[in-house]
Amino acid sequence: MTRYVSFPLALATALTLSLTACGGDDDKKDAGTALTPTPSSTPSAPSSTSPTSPTSTVPVTRTADELTKALLELNDLPSGFSQEKDEADDGSKPFSSSSSRCKTLVKYLNATKAPGSKASVTRTFTGGQEGPYIDYGLDSMGTAAEVGDLRDSYAKAVDSCTKVTLKTEGSGNTSMKVEKITAPAYGTKPFAFQLTGTSGPKRGLEYTAAVTGVGDVIISVGVLAGQGGELEPATEAAVTKARQVLRPA
Repeated sequence: MTRYVSFPLALATALTLSLTACGGDDDKKDAGTALTPTPSSTPSAPSSTSPTSPTSTVPVTRTADELTKALLELNDLPSGFSQEKDEADDGSKPFSSSSSRCKTLVKYLNATKAPGSKASVTRTFTGGQEGPYIDYGLDSMGTAAEVGDLRDSYAKAVDSCTKVTLKTEGSGNTSMKVEKITAPAYGTKPFAFQLTGTSGPKRGLEYTAAVTGVGDVIISVGVLAGQGGELEPATEAAVTKARQVLRPA
């Protein structure tokens, strides 16, 4: 299935892996390892002239290799997690909606990388067959202004749409409620949302996602089949690692 860990994350892949493991609320009660990553140090705030500064207007060119170094690795997470194998994009588009108000959100949910991204990298971890599935993505947008514009567009798309339809191969369609939630306070202008299955084979399934910025890079973090407390520490860890690696020497 399509991977879109970058924007917003690898939900489709995780759903494929968890078709029988996390079908609803009862399964969530037995979800696996909790996420409490703790980066080894807290970096100093970037200066106003650094490439990772929210106020920098100088275009920054980043490579996929550079972004990969800024992604969380398995040893940054607690014991009990494993890294999922990358899946090739097969071009499928699992999300849809009959409402024109959801057009932009559906586009973003089905995307394999952030629109306008100059370089994009992703990584997915799981705490076991029953989850949680933790997804990370970094997209280089060139400038902090581009990150802010895309973040605002994404937040507006979430505000405009109340539900989407998720098609999972072999399981039919699930109607998913869309709602904005309180975002973890890390990075630049963070926002977060939640998708909740309200009817269909994935009724009760929850997916939470946060989108934030570190200078010219947009960071996306998502949790599928979590226990409710994973998104904040996952976002903190992702932002901290990105700031450590992407700051100027």
